[in-house]
Amino acid sequence: MPTDSAKKIQFTTCLNKAHGKSRKAELVRRNEPEQKQRYCGHPGTTPQRGRRRDRRPYSLITDLLIIMFLVSTICMTGCFLSRNHNSGLPTRYRANSEQLEIRSDAKIEKEGEIFEELVSLRDEIVELLELPPANRPVRIYLFQDEERYVQYMTTSHPELPQRRAFFIGTPTELSVYAYMGPSMMEDLRHEYTHGVLHASLRTVPLWLDEGIAEYFEIRRYDSLRRHPEHAPKLAIAVANGWEPNLRRLEQIERVSQMQRPDYQEAWAWVHYLVHECPDGRSLLADYCQSLAASNRAPGFSPLIEQQVPNAEQRLMGYVTSTLDSGRTVQVSGNR
Repeated sequence: MPTDSAKKIQFTTCLNKAHGKSRKAELVRRNEPEQKQRYCGHPGTTPQRGRRRDRRPYSLITDLLIIMFLVSTICMTGCFLSRNHNSGLPTRYRANSEQLEIRSDAKIEKEGEIFEELVSLRDEIVELLELPPANRPVRIYLFQDEERYVQYMTTSHPELPQRRAFFIGTPTELSVYAYMGPSMMEDLRHEYTHGVLHASLRTVPLWLDEGIAEYFEIRRYDSLRRHPEHAPKLAIAVANGWEPNLRRLEQIERVSQMQRPDYQEAWAWVHYLVHECPDGRSLLADYCQSLAASNRAPGFSPLIEQQVPNAEQRLMGYVTSTLDSGRTVQVSGNR
């Protein structure tokens, strides 16, 4: 009959074997995830050769503890992955076309409407402004709904105001963040325009950046490409004594400082240069060339004052006589 000392040695040996089995089970689960469920259902069912029958109750208890540990680990891991998917960037679907990449929660076809419209938009911007070739791609993160989008933006960029969409340019990435909804294409057109500009130019003044984006955010429904909101509001502002001031607009350097009237004035300047101002398109294109060659944007107001005397008075007349002609179109599904 074994002594107390021998019993202690046997018990310690059995405990070490059981612990070794638990560690082995964990290693197998980590190295072979495809066998996870099957292994969790049958851990340690093969008795070791030479094991005494009076030790089996201890083995069963150990096996049950191992099963409980593995199940809880799987559940915790699953919850973590679920939270990460709900709060992280869209990565499920990806599609690329030249310098454009879309990562989305929902499937996006490369030959679909979104890609077709954005590629066409890029070509139009490049042609109008005579932009040099892009040196960086633009990546669009398209969330499945507003809730996902807001959750990510408030967590990752708490310093930003609440907006339907954002363009964020960094030294490593030009990114657009938006979500699927009634205003999706308008938002994508606006923010992607920022991306196209910054992919080709070394710097872009804020007023011009926003003015061009406001200009291109609506589809071309007539030859003048009127904006259904800006045109009538600017006409009312002029009637109430408002006057444009490009030098003031140039002093705004932060998006948080721009108010809605500033966006409207920036749009009006771009629209006037493209559609009315003599040699306005060439003036814009030449200015963009200077932005592609310098990290510091030169002033635009001295250029237009030199080439277009009384430009601000001309802009006011353009707003009241042409932009607010009563033929402003409504953009279906974008507002």
